[in-house]
Parts: sequence; structure tokens; C-alpha cells
Amino acid sequence: MSSAPVTLRYEGDGEFRAVSGFWAARADRSFVVGETYRMVEHHDRSTASHNHYFASLANAWASLPDELLEVYPTVEHLRKKALINKGYRDERSIVCASKAEAERMAAFIKPMDDYAIVTFREAVVRVWTAKSQSMKAMGNRDFQQSKSDVLDFVDDLLGVERGSTARSEAA
Repeated sequence: MSSAPVTLRYEGDGEFRAVSGFWAARADRSFVVGETYRMVEHHDRSTASHNHYFASLANAWASLPDELLEVYPTVEHLRKKALINKGYRDERSIVCASKAEAERMAAFIKPMDDYAIVTFREAVVRVWTAKSQSMKAMGNRDFQQSKSDVLDFVDDLLGVERGSTARSEAA
């Protein structure tokens, strides 16, 4: 069975039909007649929402005060560090033999990913990396929530009313 979606149209009376011959052939390759399948509605991510998000971030980054440019030298640094800070991250902990070893390990790891947040406390190194917001990695609902959370983070960073960054792109 394939995990690729098949586009269907609801015809009423509990029946679904492939919207074209192409989708019918895909369904024939993917499913077995007489088997039972569970369906879940899928909402594609809006290209307009995706574009709005990245344009809003670019505008916000361009208005960062100079003292924040060292922390966020590019719009991608801003986006990924905002994702990490809002909890859209993968975490790894490395336990070292000593605090000095943890400090060396953190210094060694940091250059491997410019966007990661690498810290150490006592003998433990923590590495946080941003989760991907690609269409494959993050569905519509999760993307919309992460978009909102990241734009709120940026508003807080800039000291403006929440929602300002999202509105500024449209202006």
C-alpha cells in the first residue's frame, strides 16, 4: 500500500470517486477492492500563508536593531532561533566526564550548525535544533501554529504589539 494521497470527491450516499483517470489508476495501485481503509481529511498548506510568513519575517528582520544583528545575522537565524525558543525543536543532551570537557564539547559542536542553540551546564551539553517547517515535515495545522508562535516571538523581540509583524507585510 502506498502512503501517497489519492484525490477523491465525495459523491453522497457514502461514496467517494477518484476525480480523474489518473487518480483512479493511483487508487487501483494503492488499494485492494473489498479492504477497509480509514480516511482522514487532509488540508494542503496555503501557498499564500507560507509566502506571507516568510515575507513578514524578512520585513521584521530588516527592522531589527543593530544590537540584535549579532544574535540574528540573517532572517534564517531569526526564524530558526524563534522556532527553537517557541518549542519547535529537537533536543539532544550529551553527558561528559567533567565541566571542562562539556565546555570543550559545546565549543566543538557549535560550528556544526550555525542555527543551533548549544549550551552546557556542569558536565551536560544541550543541543537544540529547529524542527523543519517544510511541507513534508509539518502539516497545515502545525505550520499555522508555528507561524503564529514565531511571529509572536518576533513581535515580543521587537517590543511591538502582537500581530504587528504579521500585519506589516500586508502594508
